[in-house]
Amino acid sequence: MYFSGKNGNPKVIEIAVCGYACRQQKKCMQETDRMSDAKTRISTSLQVNMDAYQKLFSDCADIKMRKMALGQGRRRECFVAYIEVSVSNMLLQTTALGRALSYLGETEDAKINEVLDKNAMGISDVTPFMYIEDAAAGMLTGDAILFVDGYDKALKIADKGYPGAMVQEPDSEKVIRGSKEGFTDSIKMNTALIRKRVRSTRFKVKEISQGLRSHTAVDLIYMEDLAQESVISEVEKRIEDYVIDGVLDSGVIEQLAERKWYSPFPQFQTTQRPDRAALAVLEGRVVVMSDNSPTALILPTDFNSFVKTSDDYYNRFEVASFARALRFIAAFFAMSMPGLYLAVTNFHTQILPTPLLLSFWEARIGVPFPAALEVILMELAFELLREAGVRLPGAMGNTIGIVGGLIIGQAAVDANLVSPIVVITVAFTALCSFSIPNEEFAFAFRLLKFYIIVVSAWLGFFGFLLGLFTVLIHLSKLKSFGIPYLMPFVGADLTGYKDQRDSIWRAPLRRMTHRPIYAREEERVKLRRKSR
Repeated sequence: MYFSGKNGNPKVIEIAVCGYACRQQKKCMQETDRMSDAKTRISTSLQVNMDAYQKLFSDCADIKMRKMALGQGRRRECFVAYIEVSVSNMLLQTTALGRALSYLGETEDAKINEVLDKNAMGISDVTPFMYIEDAAAGMLTGDAILFVDGYDKALKIADKGYPGAMVQEPDSEKVIRGSKEGFTDSIKMNTALIRKRVRSTRFKVKEISQGLRSHTAVDLIYMEDLAQESVISEVEKRIEDYVIDGVLDSGVIEQLAERKWYSPFPQFQTTQRPDRAALAVLEGRVVVMSDNSPTALILPTDFNSFVKTSDDYYNRFEVASFARALRFIAAFFAMSMPGLYLAVTNFHTQILPTPLLLSFWEARIGVPFPAALEVILMELAFELLREAGVRLPGAMGNTIGIVGGLIIGQAAVDANLVSPIVVITVAFTALCSFSIPNEEFAFAFRLLKFYIIVVSAWLGFFGFLLGLFTVLIHLSKLKSFGIPYLMPFVGADLTGYKDQRDSIWRAPLRRMTHRPIYAREEERVKLRRKSR
């Protein structure tokens, strides 16, 4: 892998490419050029092409190669290569490959080359290749490759492709009002789901191939007239900064492209909803999608974006504002509630009313552990239950989370191992973390919760404030592709305070006339009344 040093020069950490150790990026590029020069040119001899292709895919039981005859006299030989599950019955007229073979089967031998050159078969997705290796790469996308004797090119003909799941509602981003469609593992279907919602010629999809061996398709999706050119070029640069064997999920791209990789807060917003991605594109942001992953990355992003949901814009502003304010409060208590409890009960009991203090003292009678250890043990037990609930299959996972929490909590109280107030505090903290819409964002608060517990147990209320202050300092220094992470709570004057209309309080839709700071300055206006 490569990363940039302080002086901007690439330094080598670790790489294994093409079977040898590559100590400089220049050497790696020279090796890539040498490999491209060594490509095998497709011959007019079918047997030569078959031998080269079979050598390339030797010991590959899932690669099928069928030899056939074309033309009216069946004197023109050809062979079709494909991955076993990615091609339908080649004799069916309902498939593109079936129609192509049927058409060529009725064509005169002398005109077959002309038909292939002009794509007279009328098939929309036919790609010619000049080299055997390029044809193999085309087949590995899930399409069929056709070689014809006497023809010096190979043709990629699209068929049904790799098997994949159909469009379903995403599990992690439930909404009350709005679309029920979610992304799938197919990048082509995912981009189509976004284009279905943004039917504009300025909607652009730029494809990049990533992974030295996986050759995974990565798409950059944006509006040409809205997205900042500097952001698009920076995204491309960060993605292409690394040479890696394979990209199997968008999470790999996210980790490699983050600048502050040590931060618990994500600098890419993730979503599995096409309507959320479409809304981001209309705001001037860039959506990054990886093949074989149902999760899209949205950038730039900020703290405020993680607390929003899709149906915030579909409901009336009173409902959306109340729900959003509730989420901000929940995010605060998801990180601070256990620490605040320890700071008050261990150091600053004078701020509590006497009846409440006596109730806390009575609940802790007979508990053998210090309050700090008691809270940490209960938090770890709850995190363990949550992890077990995620990993267990189907309905059993939901059952273990609910029943396990009730049984363990009640048994711990009955055995005087923990006090009831701690169980209530931990349960309330977990409920607050579940209210945060984005799972990765919620996980940051779950981690920082233990940091606040430690400093509060050590220094009391002073430690509690110190912990919150250090988190706030970190957030204030964090940026996502040049956008302050605390926008619009800081830097709101850059947009004339227009972005504050869509923060904790969501203004009525008719007053949200401007796009956020992500869009180009000259294209900020998005809503205006028609002139009469």
